[in-house]
Amino acid sequence: MVKLLTGNALLRGDVLWWTGSGWSLALADAVPVEDGESLLVREAASERVNDLALVDAEAAPGGGYRPVKIRERIRGFGPTVRADLAVANGDYR
Repeated sequence: MVKLLTGNALLRGDVLWWTGSGWSLALADAVPVEDGESLLVREAASERVNDLALVDAEAAPGGGYRPVKIRERIRGFGPTVRADLAVANGDYR
């Protein structure tokens, strides 16, 4: 099982996923984190992202990863009630 790093944008509260070189709104852009502790410390100091967490993930059908826990899947894929409110692919700026 791999770990993905997630957090929230400090100014807007958007759910973000670590891409290996920055943050993205799209779970599909997330990459496994190998050295989570040092990465957490470094990113926590950035003041752009808060509530950092390492979440367990598994390989998704068709490629990429998906969180194991349903809470993190909802965070990654958007609301369960209204699909029109789900996050479209786009990079966090």
